[in-house]
Amino acid sequence: MTHWYEGPLAAFDTETTGVDVEGDRIVSAALVVQDAAGGRMRVTRWLVNPGIPVPVGATEIHGLTDDHLQRNGRWPAPVMEEIARALAEQCAAGRPLVVMNAPFDLTLLDRELKRHRASSLGPYLQNSPLCVLDPRVLDKHLDRYRKGRRTLTDLCEVYGVALDGAHDAAADAAASLELVRAVGRRFSSRLDRLTPPELHTLQAVWHAAQARGLQAWFAKNGTAEAVDPAWPLRPELPAAA
Repeated sequence: MTHWYEGPLAAFDTETTGVDVEGDRIVSAALVVQDAAGGRMRVTRWLVNPGIPVPVGATEIHGLTDDHLQRNGRWPAPVMEEIARALAEQCAAGRPLVVMNAPFDLTLLDRELKRHRASSLGPYLQNSPLCVLDPRVLDKHLDRYRKGRRTLTDLCEVYGVALDGAHDAAADAAASLELVRAVGRRFSSRLDRLTPPELHTLQAVWHAAQARGLQAWFAKNGTAEAVDPAWPLRPELPAAA
C-alpha cells in the first residue's frame, strides 16, 4: 500500500509585499504538482504587478523590484482567478495541497480575490473542499519539544530537504512538498493510519492549541501581539463601524 506521503501531492507558495494578510499583496506565486515521491515536478508560476510600491525590505527578501514587476508582471485580477481555479483543480483531483504556514498564503489569496474579483476563495472550492497539509503545524505537533525556529529554511535543515533558491515561490513550494514527505516518513508510526482529510481536520485543532500556547508566551513576556487560532484560512475582519 502506498502511504499518502509517497503519493500525489501539490504545493502552493507566494511571495508578497509584506506580512499583513489584510493589506499586503501577492507579487509572485507558484503551484508545484508531483504524482509520486521522486517523480517529475510540474511547476506553474505567476508574476504579478501588485499595483502598489514594493517595499525595499520585501525586495531584499525575494529580489522582485517595482521595475521588474511593472515590466513583466500581470495585472492581479486575472492572475488571482487563475490561481484559485488551479487550486480548485488540485482539490477536485484529490491531491492534498501542501502550504507552509497556510493561514498566511491562503488568507492573502482570499483577500486578493475579494480585492480584485469581488469574490473569495470559498466559491472556487465549494464542490471540492480544501485538504491542506501544513509542514509547520505538523512538525510543531509531532516534535513539539524540539527547540529552535520553524521557518521553512529551518525545517528543511532538520529534515534534510534541499532548499535551492529560498524565497522564490516555486523553490519554496517544491521544498515544502518534499518536507511534508519527509515529515510523513519520520513519523510514519503516528501518521500511517490517518488520511489527508483526517489530518486536515486534526491540524485545525493542533494549530489552535499552538496559537493559544504562543499567545500565552507573548502575554507572559509582555507582548501585545495577537495570535489568530484559525487554520488554514483566517476569517475576514469585521468592517469598521
